[in-house]
Amino acid sequence: MKEASQNKDFYGRDFLVTKDVLIPRPETEQIIDEVLTLVGKPFLPGIKPPKPQIKDNPIIYDIGTGSGCIAITLKLEIPDSKVYAIDISEKALKIAQKNAKTLGASIITIISHLLEKVKEHKLPIPDIIVANLPYVDKEWAWIDKNALSKEPDIALYAEDHGLALIKELISDQTTKTAKFLVLEADPCQHEEIINYAKNNKFELFDTKGFILTFKNQAPHLNEA
Repeated sequence: MKEASQNKDFYGRDFLVTKDVLIPRPETEQIIDEVLTLVGKPFLPGIKPPKPQIKDNPIIYDIGTGSGCIAITLKLEIPDSKVYAIDISEKALKIAQKNAKTLGASIITIISHLLEKVKEHKLPIPDIIVANLPYVDKEWAWIDKNALSKEPDIALYAEDHGLALIKELISDQTTKTAKFLVLEADPCQHEEIINYAKNNKFELFDTKGFILTFKNQAPHLNEA
């Protein structure tokens, strides 16, 4: 049954989604867990997180924000953060803005292809960049194209076996100013992403499920 809009749970909160944005998925919630670990905040009762990797008041870019579920959740879970929600789709950003207002999250939305407009907007240097970019390869035999037809192709599919946009983000000079990069991709793509990131001076920091976390040993702060 097709619906103009619906609500979907993400990290315990309801998000409005429409045909213009991806439907939030459980595997994406691990991005939140990873960022909470980086800033030293517990995400499970009784589990002490490791030593914080990021200073107070972290600056976070969410690239390809869609419904805003990642950006909004991070802002609500880390109130002292400053979160920029970036997407190429104006329609998607309108949904993100609606969700932010409904959930009481103060985020900044910017329309841009990846990080193209960052310098134009004079954004501060990011501590963490998170991204759930399009990574589906149309040639994968196991995907259910009928089910995915309810979501926008622009948010699902990418060239180069699903890796074109991920590689473009990793190699962007602004990305190389960030201390950490947290990505979602299918596990079958992880090895190639890890090798590509290594060639761009990102070291694998952690991996869980669909999520890869990279650490930049020497962020180029002068290039922001």
